[in-house]
Amino acid sequence: MIVGGGVIGICSAYYLARSNWDVIVADMGGICSGCSYGNAGFILPSHAIPLAAPGVLGKGLRWLLDRESPFYIKPRPDLDLLFWLLRFASSCKWEKVRRAIPIIHGLHLASMALYEELVSVEGLRFGFKKDGMLMLFRTEDGYEEGIREARLLEEYGIRSRVLDSGEVREMEPSILPSVAGGVFYPDDACLNPADFVMELAGRARDLGARIVPDLKILGFYGSMGRISRVKTSRGDLDVDYVVLAAGAWSGVIGKRLSLKLPIQPAKGYSITGVCEGFRPNIPMLLKEDRVAVTPLGERVRFSGTLELCGFDLSIDRIRLNAVLKSARRYIGGLGGVDTAELWAGLRPCTPDGLPIIGRASKWENLVIATGHSTIGQALGPITGKLISQILGGEKPELDISPFSPERFSG
Repeated sequence: MIVGGGVIGICSAYYLARSNWDVIVADMGGICSGCSYGNAGFILPSHAIPLAAPGVLGKGLRWLLDRESPFYIKPRPDLDLLFWLLRFASSCKWEKVRRAIPIIHGLHLASMALYEELVSVEGLRFGFKKDGMLMLFRTEDGYEEGIREARLLEEYGIRSRVLDSGEVREMEPSILPSVAGGVFYPDDACLNPADFVMELAGRARDLGARIVPDLKILGFYGSMGRISRVKTSRGDLDVDYVVLAAGAWSGVIGKRLSLKLPIQPAKGYSITGVCEGFRPNIPMLLKEDRVAVTPLGERVRFSGTLELCGFDLSIDRIRLNAVLKSARRYIGGLGGVDTAELWAGLRPCTPDGLPIIGRASKWENLVIATGHSTIGQALGPITGKLISQILGGEKPELDISPFSPERFSG
């Protein structure tokens, strides 16, 4: 059984079903109803610096009382949040970042190859475009920091091209002259995330997977280190193996198995619709304001913010409006978004910025696949393939030791 019907769960279902496993996917909502639905849809090998990077927590604390800030921590008495923040702070060191960059980059490259395979071999259609990504900076300080980041990533083989303000507007004429400059990453891509998950779910069904929405996990039965049955809202189900891929809810479900998974839900927002007079040529990341701009055919998606607010899925209109407000600092003539779709979702964040992929030592038939933070969409295919290799007794094609669930046990 796979617990979770988002991008990670569905990718796991597809690769397991392709290897002739009898697969059932359970999700407490609809398939692709969570964070996998309205995210930016970026596939960025350039995005190799983990969330836990020097300076991030300091900015978050400075922005603590600013509801329009890109990174916001909602003040509340929560010991799990406090311990998570302490671990996060200990991870925000350059030596740890440098160790993480090649690990994350390797995951991205492997996943990109699988996305290309799903398009070319499986014939799936989900708006996949590998046109690169334009990172923009509206201030000189931000621009200089962006150049330093690009130079750092070049050490790990990540290609980029630094652009001045004029070169930026040649690539994307809608950008304001006041924008200081940009960095173009040619090997990045984007897609429609909901289309991808639904297309792949359909293919998994074709291969025999059973995908069951609105099925709540109420508990587990097990002994001698093995889970034997899962208690659900529609009765008990016998299982041979369990894959925990429930995104932001993985930590809560993990507690029912006596697991301590330090995952904090981080809320993000998006606005999707038609913008009169503005249709970007390529995906953009407005770096200082942490806003992503994704072309989706006739529509455009603006997404951003990272809000540590627990499991609150309500839409804060102040924070949502801040996404468009930020975009107008970079894009000329950007008015409203017609027929806009407003969305909020919870990303599963670990304190060290790396996902959790691997077996749980307490349960020999449990594999965990969660904690992908803001890059779950990008890493879905490779995570699903690794899960199938782990359960199949194969040697994983990548070293999964950095993603071990046991790294948080100390």
